Amino acid sequence: MSLNTISAKNATVRSVAIEEYLIGDSAPMVLLRDMVRRVANSSASVMVCGASGTGKEVVARAIHATSVRAAKPYVALNCGAIPAELIESELFGHERGAFTGAQARRTGHFENADNGTLFLDEIGDMRFDMQVKLLRVLEDGLITRVGGGTALPVDVRIISATHQNIEQAITDGRFREDLFFRLGVVLLHVPTLAERAEDISQLIAHFQRSKSADATCHFDPSAIQRLQAHNWPGNVRELRNIVERAGVLFRGETIDAFVVDQLLGRTAPRLSVQPLFVQQNVAAVQYTVATQPQIWDAPIDLKAQIEGIELERIQTALGRADGVISEAARLLSLKRTTLIEKMRKYGVDRVAHQ
Repeated sequence: MSLNTISAKNATVRSVAIEEYLIGDSAPMVLLRDMVRRVANSSASVMVCGASGTGKEVVARAIHATSVRAAKPYVALNCGAIPAELIESELFGHERGAFTGAQARRTGHFENADNGTLFLDEIGDMRFDMQVKLLRVLEDGLITRVGGGTALPVDVRIISATHQNIEQAITDGRFREDLFFRLGVVLLHVPTLAERAEDISQLIAHFQRSKSADATCHFDPSAIQRLQAHNWPGNVRELRNIVERAGVLFRGETIDAFVVDQLLGRTAPRLSVQPLFVQQNVAAVQYTVATQPQIWDAPIDLKAQIEGIELERIQTALGRADGVISEAARLLSLKRTTLIEKMRKYGVDRVAHQ
């Protein structure tokens, strides 16, 4: 096989990998995938910018997985989650006895990622003195463990990410401009989910792909429209949580815009009493669910919402089944005995022709 053939084959494999990581055919995602393809096989440092929950680490993983370093380690560190006094040890490692509690030599993230990729998440939260040390490593390609005296060469590609406005941080004196130039040789912007709402259907399919059919639910067109209209302050992370929540509560069902509003916490179920089934001129009183649109600024009673939705579905199934419990149970994918227990729980009376 010729070198050109091998290169072409590898390029095809890398292209497929990008599609697997970066989901969606919206214009912002098409542009982002194109930029990832362009930077993947260089060793240039990349800074990924975007709001929380947009998937900045997914972009970093896509770059690594489609680069010539793909077979080497990918190591990630959240700079904002590590105590300030430990960040140097985490990055560069330490020698035994370097500080209290250092009972053995420990390699740091730079050594662990040698010949591979080091992803520094929330780089904007790194303390100023550590920014100086990181800049020196980027310039020299050498690290020194805490408490050590020997400089060790490392070959690491740096991908960093931040949700902060780095230009403002530089102006405020919180981030070194020279470090920004070293880290941001290439700048990539990850769009918010609101900017790529047309990708929601594909993202839902992606999140459900690893689950069995009976552990997922189907979103009907009205549900998709309602999801696309949401402002998504939590971005893709919020959508993933909604899809997982829907799969738990409505597995095997088709859900509509009404249920999506419940999942998003936009409406609160309110129980009212009204006669539904009348037999021998005696009203069988049952509870039904009504909704009153409400924008929540207080904790949501999720248990009450779930029970309200469950009650509404039971009543709908009983209505469609003309009160026949066994048929209603089939419509709800429940055992007959389970449905009867739930009817008792909500005070739903049985009807005569069951």
